[in-house]
Amino acid sequence: MGRDGTGVKAASETSIEITFTYRGKRCRERIKLAPTPANLKRAAQHRAAVMDAIVKGTFDYHVTFPDSTRAEQFVERKGEVVTVEKYLDGWLERQRSHLKASTYDGYRKTVLNHLTPEFGKLRLTELKRMHIKDWCAKQKTTSKSIRNRLSVLRAALTEAMQDELIESNPLFGWQWKMKESISTEDDVDPFSADEQSAILAKLTGQERNLFQFAFWTGLRTSELIALQWGDVDWQRGTIEIRRALTRAAIANKSEGETPKTKSGRRHVKLLSPAFEAIQAQKAFTYLTDGHIFKNPRTDKHWSGDLVIRTSWQRALKLAKVRYRRPYQTRHTFASMMLTAGESPMWVAQQMGHKDWTMIARVYGKWIKDAQPEAGNKAVSMFAGGTIALANATI
Repeated sequence: MGRDGTGVKAASETSIEITFTYRGKRCRERIKLAPTPANLKRAAQHRAAVMDAIVKGTFDYHVTFPDSTRAEQFVERKGEVVTVEKYLDGWLERQRSHLKASTYDGYRKTVLNHLTPEFGKLRLTELKRMHIKDWCAKQKTTSKSIRNRLSVLRAALTEAMQDELIESNPLFGWQWKMKESISTEDDVDPFSADEQSAILAKLTGQERNLFQFAFWTGLRTSELIALQWGDVDWQRGTIEIRRALTRAAIANKSEGETPKTKSGRRHVKLLSPAFEAIQAQKAFTYLTDGHIFKNPRTDKHWSGDLVIRTSWQRALKLAKVRYRRPYQTRHTFASMMLTAGESPMWVAQQMGHKDWTMIARVYGKWIKDAQPEAGNKAVSMFAGGTIALANATI
């Protein structure tokens, strides 16, 4: 109590302390007011309001004293006093030890650039699906990007629920959906045989080898630049994909990250154009530090997609071929294989997919266009008797 029994007293030159009892515990909290007679009177009124709220059962310790460390003693779940920002910071740090560098970097960017600015000031228990829906509706990006950001938030909130900080995950059982506009960045837009020839004709040496190999293996750029001579099986005519040089791996000066899935680590068959390219590349890097493909301007391994694009853009411009990003070499490989009638399952294995459902979804039209006679074998084998019977009936 205060010196005069009011429960209010000067605590310092800039603060006043009020004392009250809540749930059987004596509590002291400071109010940032100079202890003048007028302010002491205001503090007494504030204390009276606290006491009245306690009697009525409407007192919320954290709301009344948001900076108090004592508030945690009176909450059912710690999420009532922990902000989203504080929780995400701690959660993100816990992910660092068991996530790949590139995955962690993606999580970090999502948290810092999107989740914290929007939801950071809310307490964990205050974050509702309504807040998330409203935020999603304001985003000026694709559904895929929004879903990627939500997946990070979903994982964090699932852990918060498991740790009993919140009662339920507001994202449980819900996905954001919106009508998609037509995307141009990720559309399958392969290069024709003539375009490939024109591009390669404008390239020489290591750059020609790199892009010829890309056209005929369908590797991702990060996989392509991570290849080392020890990955080549000359007897079997295959190359093993066991690492990827992502931006995060390059930033960490790593040799590369292992594939995210079992299917990502695979043996890719070296078709004759790919085998020819890698044989030609021997003259440049076979006796060096291990990387197969190097930037001829620096004599170091390629440091990512952006660097490769410089050579790529120049070649397409000289070849007078409409620009598409280097990743289209992967789409080109898939479309060539399917157009030639190769098994979709084999194509999926070559490209590092666990099954061919993605191949069917993304490249379905190439499978259809590839085999105009599809179905005729079944007709000739099984429909002969049916047709003969129909003719006899006529």
